[in-house]
Amino acid sequence: MKTSWKLIGLGFLGGMLPLSAYMLVSKPQFDKLSDQVIDGNRYAHAVNYDGNMAVGPSFVEASESTINSVVHVTTKVVQTSFQRDLFQEFFYGPGAGGREFKQYGSGSGSGVIISSEGYIVTNNHVIENASEIEVILNDNSKYVAKLVGADPSTDIAVLKIEGKGFQPIKIGDSDNLHIGEWVLAVGNPFNLTSTVTAGIVSAKARNINLLANRNKQEVVPIESFIQTDAAVNPGNSGGALVNTRGELVGINTAIASQTGSYAGYSFAVPVNLVQKVMRDLIDYGIVQRGFLGVQIADISQEVKETNKLPSTRGVFISKVNPDGSADAAGIKDGDVILKIGTKDVNSVAELQEEIGKRRPGDKVALTILQKDGDEVVKSVVLRNKEGETKLVSKEEIAKNYSLGATFTELTSKEKRELNITYGVKIASLNSGKLKAIGLQPGMIITKVNNEAIESVEQLTSKLNGVNKGVLLEVLSESGKKDYYGFGL
Repeated sequence: MKTSWKLIGLGFLGGMLPLSAYMLVSKPQFDKLSDQVIDGNRYAHAVNYDGNMAVGPSFVEASESTINSVVHVTTKVVQTSFQRDLFQEFFYGPGAGGREFKQYGSGSGSGVIISSEGYIVTNNHVIENASEIEVILNDNSKYVAKLVGADPSTDIAVLKIEGKGFQPIKIGDSDNLHIGEWVLAVGNPFNLTSTVTAGIVSAKARNINLLANRNKQEVVPIESFIQTDAAVNPGNSGGALVNTRGELVGINTAIASQTGSYAGYSFAVPVNLVQKVMRDLIDYGIVQRGFLGVQIADISQEVKETNKLPSTRGVFISKVNPDGSADAAGIKDGDVILKIGTKDVNSVAELQEEIGKRRPGDKVALTILQKDGDEVVKSVVLRNKEGETKLVSKEEIAKNYSLGATFTELTSKEKRELNITYGVKIASLNSGKLKAIGLQPGMIITKVNNEAIESVEQLTSKLNGVNKGVLLEVLSESGKKDYYGFGL
């Protein structure tokens, strides 16, 4: 009897084994629809938890190597208004007997030492309108800073403090920065010096229309921000965004916030773009910028369908400006830019960043998708906004540029309309003394210390050469006369 039960048991087991094997083989790989359609789940691996806490990346070395290269920037803003005394002017001439009224303000931000000689990069909006700039190092030593130059298009400015042996930061490569990579924001939020926060790169080549909204004057904004979730607050502006090796990869510029304080995302100017701007400001005092001479747009589904494009790849050229760089290279309206060199470009921000790294006269190879469907490579020589391909010399710049402003001669028509025979118009205005006292583009400087101004070169030589107080006689575009004074 026992033998019979054994045989029955063995037979049952023998039958179950093939059945079990069949069920295992024929069972669907995924139980849920989501498991079937989400490819990422198919490649996930189970991780055994051994009871020990996971150890994240160490930021100690990166923090220690950068904290002494990040400085606290404080500014004093003096808004001066001038009340004329017409009675005194009648007897003693323009400006006589007038009274100055001053309003005082202050601001603060961060900066990054980029040279042992004392050059510091920061944001333009940190020092904009500043009458005095002071830099405080991590060891609490203080220095008076001079503005070397500023670029509202990228929100970058360069300062200089006197001395040697300062600790410059290591400069990295923002093109090699990857989404998901750890980064540190180093700065001085809320006047709390030497603060380090950590996060990851959330996105690259972000355009948030910050600079176009911030700048009232006519500038061409270049926005291709690195987006991170490292905590950045007021005072961090101009500070360093560094990778885990302590290399500078960006200059912190803005936060996405409804309240003015950190709310999850921050934005930094990529260091590869910063490098070009700061080198130009140090070498020339202004940025020598090349332009493609096109009006461009991201390729949305709507743009793709309207223009019968094969895909959403690239950047769409809606208009080629006459006599510009692209026009000279034979690029047409409706073409699509696919690459700069070997690098794919799929957004306006990416294209602007790449062109923004170059100067007039530089050659760029653009891969173009033409209307007929052909892909061609066009060699484009970049031009400046005046249509020139050569760089402007430092001596030539000095003749037309002073205290953050560029100037232009008045036309005969303008002189007739304003009923004057002399004067020079302000063509553009960046951060500097003239902007700080309230002058605007389009205003006309007629006299400096009661001496009539006949030419741009005469004006710049006076403004660049004086070391005492200056009184400017200024006409608005409507012809209203006013006076502005400042000390040097």
